Amino acid sequence: MHNVVISGTGLYTPANSISNEELVQSFNTYVAQFNADNADAIARGEVEALTESSAAFIEKASGIKSRFVMDKEGILDPQRMAPRLPERSNDEWSVLCQMAIGAAEQALQRAGKTAADIDGVIVACSNLQRAYPAIAIEVQEALGIQGFGFDMNVACSSATFGIQTAANSVQLGQARAVLMVNPEVCTGHLNFRDRDSHFIFGDAATAVIIERADLATSRYQFDIVSTKLLTKFSNNIRNNFGFLNRAAEEGIGAKDKLFVQEGRKVFKEVCPLVAELISEHLQENQLNVSDVKRFWLHQANLSMNHLIVKKLLGRDATEQEAPVILDTYANTSSAGSVIAFHKNQDDLAAGSLAVLSSFGAGYSIGSVLLRKR
Repeated sequence: MHNVVISGTGLYTPANSISNEELVQSFNTYVAQFNADNADAIARGEVEALTESSAAFIEKASGIKSRFVMDKEGILDPQRMAPRLPERSNDEWSVLCQMAIGAAEQALQRAGKTAADIDGVIVACSNLQRAYPAIAIEVQEALGIQGFGFDMNVACSSATFGIQTAANSVQLGQARAVLMVNPEVCTGHLNFRDRDSHFIFGDAATAVIIERADLATSRYQFDIVSTKLLTKFSNNIRNNFGFLNRAAEEGIGAKDKLFVQEGRKVFKEVCPLVAELISEHLQENQLNVSDVKRFWLHQANLSMNHLIVKKLLGRDATEQEAPVILDTYANTSSAGSVIAFHKNQDDLAAGSLAVLSSFGAGYSIGSVLLRKR
């Protein structure tokens, strides 16, 4: 059995960003046109009038101020309100592969590794663009990595579940090192015509190198002390898009073929589950919450993160204790907690204990205890 470390992280950030103000202008233009087109039906009570949004509402509800996206023009077009990402030929690298490579190259550089040092690739994300061949095998080919590759989807917890899967392979000697990548085009499944959720997601990709401790040479090493996962079935976050849609024509284009959630129920149910899991995880490893110097939490909603850490610490956390990237990246699903980790790790002193945690649809929750080397 080998000791395992995270020796490098990487981040791909799209070139385009959309502010709350830009998003609201597009949404409100759509609302005005919808209400005008349906004025008679609205007056008769047959159709419910849509309500405008505001930048202030979005920031208060979520903590989000802007988000990076793979396509800005299509999202902001009131006649389209969806990203425009043209299909690529089978001879070109896919969009997810392109994003993954950008994050992976940075992670490899920070880890001081090359493709020859990696024995496996895991693409773990919410929003896979196709069923097969696996995006991971495509990334493997693009980077020139030998060994194995596979995709996995545990919604917003895909990164923590991916870290545990990769760590198990390395610990058991099945691989010297594994590249775990989280390319997320979350805007592809977001309903930009829904006032309650049109602002939630952005796009990004992250990468993590998990390798044997005795082979690691990086300056950026974290011991993987322990991992703990939990799933509990819930319909409160759901997306019913899938390959059987064509077998049921009545459902094509329905709202449930995009992201839908019962936000208040999610908040009420998930926060205590996450705090309990992290607390139990620390206790199982004879560690105290007060020993944790940093919490890299899933970046879905600022109030959720504040409440979870407050339940753990018994007080409000400082920005250093629980860094936030949600304001500029929005919710990037599985990539969010890793973005927080990537951007807020270098200042930690050797020996510092930290928690990387994700939570999302499923419900799925992951906790990774890390110690800075």
